[in-house]
Amino acid sequence: MITVPAPAGPGAFVHPALFYQDLPGYVSGVGGFVRGALSAGEPVLVAVPGPHLDALREGLGENSAEVTWADMTELGRNPGRILSALQDFADRHPGRPARIVGEPIWPGRSAAEVLEATRHEALINTAFAGRPATILCPYDVRGLAPAVVSDARRTHPTLIEEGRDLPSPLYSDASGVSADCDRPLPEPAGDVPRLDYSHGGLAEVRAYAEGWAHGTALTPARRGDLVLAVSEAAANSLSHGGGKGTMRLWTTGGARAEVVAEIRDGGRLADPLAGRRRPSLASADGGRGLWMIHQLCDLVEVRATDSGFTLRLHMATS
Repeated sequence: MITVPAPAGPGAFVHPALFYQDLPGYVSGVGGFVRGALSAGEPVLVAVPGPHLDALREGLGENSAEVTWADMTELGRNPGRILSALQDFADRHPGRPARIVGEPIWPGRSAAEVLEATRHEALINTAFAGRPATILCPYDVRGLAPAVVSDARRTHPTLIEEGRDLPSPLYSDASGVSADCDRPLPEPAGDVPRLDYSHGGLAEVRAYAEGWAHGTALTPARRGDLVLAVSEAAANSLSHGGGKGTMRLWTTGGARAEVVAEIRDGGRLADPLAGRRRPSLASADGGRGLWMIHQLCDLVEVRATDSGFTLRLHMATS
């Protein structure tokens, strides 16, 4: 029997990790959470990987029609997109506590994706602080690496483990977890040319990226997405990153063939939620460009260190 967390009270945010070991335990724990929300008349979003969607729908039966469903392998392919989707759902139900199931990490995620998803899990606590919502995050303790499960103990204030719902003694502040995620990025294989740019050089950045992208396996539409994402990143450098930056472009092969664009500058990330929540129409602080980049790319690696700010943008070619 798995204990289901109590719903959030007025102004309260609840963010438990559910540690499960098999599919029956998963369906029991997540299904109980969803049924509790439906019984209370609360809106429910379930965003989990596709196979788990099918199992939960079957377990819920006719009640599944009352749930908003999303395949996390699509919605959260880039972990930087997840937070705005969760906030959008909660915003559609003002004055009501939202219940959300979000599974941003599952076996098969790349190490880079897991790291950015861990950052996302930490930032949820900042983004939803003081908001009446409950976000349940399932973790496959048998299929995931022990370090990933350990990080879940740091990013969730409470844990549901072995049938008990208890505070996590390892829970850490979001800023500390995010800083730990700012690990050095691996260097690409081979010699990768670098383009330096400064004020007045944005057109050169676009032209360089567009010309280079024509030699890749990206479709014409995705080439356009890449050029737009690179342009937004470079524009942020000019406005918020000291007025200059560098760009590198390369491809990777193998099972995860990708096009990668890296933008570096001397800026600082004043708001760790920038780009992860939908900006207002009046936003003029760089958040709009970062948000667009997250929507366009399959993965965005963010590094904010004392030496500057780095965005590494990934787009799959297969």
